[in-house]
Parts: sequence; structure tokens; C-alpha cells
Amino acid sequence: MNSLMRLTPLVVTLAATFCLLPRTYATNGMNMEGYGPIAAAMGGASMAYDNGTASVINNPATLSMMEDQARLDLAIGVLGPDITATSPGGESADSSANSFFMPAFGYARNSGDTTYGFAVFGQGGMGCEYDPNSWRGLGFGLVNRTEVSVGRAIIPLSYRVNEKLNIGGTIDYVWAGMDLQMAMSGAQFFDLVDPSQQNFGTASGSLVQGFFQMMGQMPPGTAVDYAYFDFTNDNDFTGEASGDGYAGKIGLTYDVTEQFTFGLTYHSKTDLGDLKAPGNSLAFQLNVPGMGQMPQVLSGDIEVRNFQWPALFGIGIAYRPQPQWLLVADVRHIMWEDVMKEFAMNFTADGNAANGPFANTVMDAVLYQDWDDQTVIQLGTAYQATDNLTLRGGFNYGNNPIPSRFLNCLFPAIIEQHYTAGFGYQFNERNSIDLSLTYAPEVREINGNGITVSHSQLNAQLMYSYRF
Repeated sequence: MNSLMRLTPLVVTLAATFCLLPRTYATNGMNMEGYGPIAAAMGGASMAYDNGTASVINNPATLSMMEDQARLDLAIGVLGPDITATSPGGESADSSANSFFMPAFGYARNSGDTTYGFAVFGQGGMGCEYDPNSWRGLGFGLVNRTEVSVGRAIIPLSYRVNEKLNIGGTIDYVWAGMDLQMAMSGAQFFDLVDPSQQNFGTASGSLVQGFFQMMGQMPPGTAVDYAYFDFTNDNDFTGEASGDGYAGKIGLTYDVTEQFTFGLTYHSKTDLGDLKAPGNSLAFQLNVPGMGQMPQVLSGDIEVRNFQWPALFGIGIAYRPQPQWLLVADVRHIMWEDVMKEFAMNFTADGNAANGPFANTVMDAVLYQDWDDQTVIQLGTAYQATDNLTLRGGFNYGNNPIPSRFLNCLFPAIIEQHYTAGFGYQFNERNSIDLSLTYAPEVREINGNGITVSHSQLNAQLMYSYRF
């Protein structure tokens, strides 16, 4: 009890610090390929063995496998995406968003057959940023940028039912943030607003009606240069559009034999409120014969509607053929189809006189996504080379969930394969470190507008653990 009392101020301080998680960019769709460097080094497999406090975001029942009375994990990860968008004409735009750091924190304590604790993890996300002077700026110097992040503060509880069976669950407070600066060509914008097209999405409402009325009053030959959605705060820790809510997990492990363990888990779909970004803008520019370019910036409030993180079902095994060897394998089914049918936004122009005839009008915009569910296979092994050193390696494969037709170069979550490696080093019975490295080979896809998107990654995670 005294050690817990001494630790409490540290836990509170760290929890407050790590609640400001920066963006995380994921590779199984929007999920990370592995949570915690122990699991990440083994292809992300984590269902049926002790992988530290990362178990709270993997399978909470494995928390009961912890041998020490208490454990504190402090981790830092770096994700290095390499993303390029190439126009149908062959012009390339490289994303400058290529290095992201993410901390994580976990604390767990055994009390008889019960293990409890607290942890903060970045769940995942996606994003990139293109130079405004590249072809993505449409010749008008428009920044194209997106950042999506989801984090969790997790309270776990795991119980050892008997010598073979562990059960566990978590209550998760979930928060999400999003920045978006997205330029559309006139042709892309008309695809949304013209009911005879709408191949890639829809746009409707009184603002769209007012737009067509304005176009009807313009001289013949008037064109739309671009439309531009813009909500961002350029902050590494919070998104301009934000919302929060709850989710939960349950799981179990069962020791079939002394060498063979089976595990499974279910993660619920999140219950997040709409992501709200008040005080932002929607812009478009007309090119009017005899009058030239006429930009219009509308001020107002943006909401991203019904953005949720999907449910997940995972099953896995861990096998020790010899004391120094551990072989692990997981299969996860991520239910993207239920939550990523579309990307929906609402823009409400405010009553500012500068908005002119668009004051107090509304636009509902939808970009079709139509993601597929994703099955992820995770394989890994660990070898205890010495009393202090454990070597790890693995492989992770998840099918690309995004249909090529609806792939947006601002949401390039198309990575499929991951090759992983790492090690753990035990300095003494209290202190250890774990490191993982992940290489994700390049994937290329061509979307319905003829844009080629390529994406590869090089990621790392480092964790310090203190046992007491």
C-alpha cells in the first residue's frame, strides 16, 4: 500500500501529460499494426501472452499474466509514413508529414486474483500534407492537409478465475480530433452538387441551392475554379474538430496446456459525438468572363457527423515448444464496413454580412468511402538468447480496406504488409527496455479520378518498464 501511495502523484502527473497525445498514423486501415513494442515486434500478435500494460488495448485478460506485483510502462513511438500523390498527368506531390511521435503510458497492479490499473494510448488515425505549390494546390496555392487522431484513457480489470482461465475487460474514454484542408477542382465539386452526377459523393442544402441561383445570374462561360473545405488549428496535440465518447473491451485467455494458450477479445464500436469545429470556413472561386476570378470565403461552423471507431474481434494462440522460444499467431477482424460507409460533413454559414446571400445557409456534404471489413493476420516469435536479452520478429498482413474508386489521397490508409523485429533487455529484476521496428513496403493504388497514391512506412516503438 505504501508503494502505491508513493506512486499515485506520479501516475496522476503522467496521465495528465499523456492525455495530450499527438496524431498517430496507422497501418491496419487506421489501426496501428501493433500496440506496445513487445507485440509490435512480433507482428502485432498479442492475444494470448503477457505483453505488458499494452494488454489494455490488445486483450485485457492477458493483464492477469503479469508476474510482478506492479508494473509501470512508459513508451514513445515514431511513425514515418512516405506518401506520394501523382496526378493523371504524371505530376507528383510528396507529403511533408513524414515523422510523428506518440507517447503511451500504462500502470497495472496485482491484488490477489485481480489486476487493475490505468493507461493512455493513441488508438490510431491517418493523414498527410501536400505543398500548396504542388499540383494538389490546383494552381491557387491551396494547402491540402488532413490529420485524424483517436486516443483512449483506459481503466482495465482482469480476474484469474482459476489456474487456466483469465477474464478481463476495460472501460475506455475515447477522444477524437480532426484537421482538414481539402481542395476540390470545379469538376469534383460539381460531381457533388449536381444530382445527375454524384459519382463520388453528394452535397445538398440551402447553400447549394443558393450557389446554383448565383451561377444562374452569371454570364455564360462562368466556371468554378475550386471549392475548399478548411478547418485546422495546426496543433500537434488537438484537432480543430473534436469530440469524445466511450467504448469498452472484453477478453479471455485459457491455458490448454502448460505450453499452449488460447486468447480472444471483442472491442466495441465507439460511441463518439459529432466532431465539432466552430468558426471555420468553406470557400469557392468563380471565374467569370469579363470579371475574372471571384473568390468567396464563407465563415461558419463545421461538424463531422457520425465518425466512429469500429468494433473488432480477435483470436490468438501462444505456444512455447521450449522454454526459450515463444510462437504467437493472431487473427483480427476489424469491422470498418459499419463505420466507414461515408465521410459526412455539415457546414452552417453564420449570419455575418460578409457571407452575403449565403448567410445562415446550410450544406450537407458526403464523400463516399465504402470501406470493406479487414482481416489482419499477425505472426511472431520470441527467442530468449540470454537471461537478459530476448529477440523478436514477426509479420503482419491486412487487406487494404479502401475501394480504389473512392481512395482519397488525403486518407491514404492502404498499407498491407508489415515486417517487424525488435528486442527486450532486462537490466535487473526491476528495470527493462523493449524496442520494435516495423517496415511496411510501398502500396500503390489508382483512384476513380486517375490519381495514383503510394504509401510506405518505417516505424519504431521504445518502452521503459519498472517493476515493483
